[in-house]
Amino acid sequence: MKALKSMRLHIGIFGRTNVGKSSFVNKITGQDVSIVSDIAGTTTDVVEKSMELLPIGPVTFLDTAGLDDKTELGEKRIKKTEKILNRCDVGVIITDKFDLEACEEQLISDLKKLSIPYIIVVNKQDNNLNQNSEYIITSTINDKNIIEKFKQELIKILPEEFINSPQIAGDLVKEKSTVILVIPIDKEAPKGRLILPQVQTIRDLLDSSCITMCVKESELQDAIDSLKVPPALVITDSQAFKSVAEIVPENIPLTSFSILFARLKGDLNEFINGVKAIENLKDDSKILFLESCTHHAIEDDIARVKIPKLLSKKTSKNLIYEYYTGHDFPNVSGYDLIIHCGACMTNRKEILSRIMIANKKQVPITNYGIVISYCLGILERATKIFS
Repeated sequence: MKALKSMRLHIGIFGRTNVGKSSFVNKITGQDVSIVSDIAGTTTDVVEKSMELLPIGPVTFLDTAGLDDKTELGEKRIKKTEKILNRCDVGVIITDKFDLEACEEQLISDLKKLSIPYIIVVNKQDNNLNQNSEYIITSTINDKNIIEKFKQELIKILPEEFINSPQIAGDLVKEKSTVILVIPIDKEAPKGRLILPQVQTIRDLLDSSCITMCVKESELQDAIDSLKVPPALVITDSQAFKSVAEIVPENIPLTSFSILFARLKGDLNEFINGVKAIENLKDDSKILFLESCTHHAIEDDIARVKIPKLLSKKTSKNLIYEYYTGHDFPNVSGYDLIIHCGACMTNRKEILSRIMIANKKQVPITNYGIVISYCLGILERATKIFS
């Protein structure tokens, strides 16, 4: 089974035009995924390539346009490159000389501001391959050890979360515990399959040697009654929170897939603090919904129908809702609250970057599951297990 993009280490490849960025990606991946040419500015849009980079695991390379392209089109390419920083877990700067230029120094400064670890690779050094340096010295044409050199340096700077992969729910319960997953089969459920957070949570619990039971809310009471020992945890789809909370006794821990992913992909405490802004909303307050993936809104859409209904009931205010979908981050100035999706299709670095940008703009940010449980008055119960 292929690893999901959102669970991969995202490695941004940066550098001036014609220093060998695309050649480097092609060499590491063993495939011609990026166009290689002596003509400067060959790479226009970001080229993505996913692979298994052993022993590190699943990674996605993001091959970007040249940093020093001075043309009108080049400026647009560079803006795309700058946006990629918010998706990167690691940066790789490709250059062809030891004295860095101003655009390369600026990139390093940007990486440091975002706390993104980076590697500097000096390419086209056919006569200096054995030279000692703090950089990786290589030649994409003649260096047979280029892949090993890169992997060794990458392991040194890997973020902790990729060395010790975070768990979704397995760390919350003991081995051989029973966990019940409540999975509604409604209009948002894809036909013949489960949605990603549900699949990933099941796999995480299996890896943690837990006993998992998957039920619809209509069978939840029967599932609880069938157990000799109460379940160690019940995890529900946020949209069934109200009915599930009424069925599950107070002594049984309860949370949602969306809240689990708030912790996995973002900052749970930040999202909990952000949801408190609901109490300060007024008529015509502007709320921005951020959705990581493109999808067709259905009749009872969670962001366009269900959450707005809950907010209207909770606040008794006429609120303004706006929506933004995709990896780019819009200008959030002027909004009173940002509500993010569960981020199952996005990596953690991107969500943390969005939280950081929101904080700088002093706009509170939270997520779907936190908002739903807050509006239903069960946030404290739904997050108790994390404390």
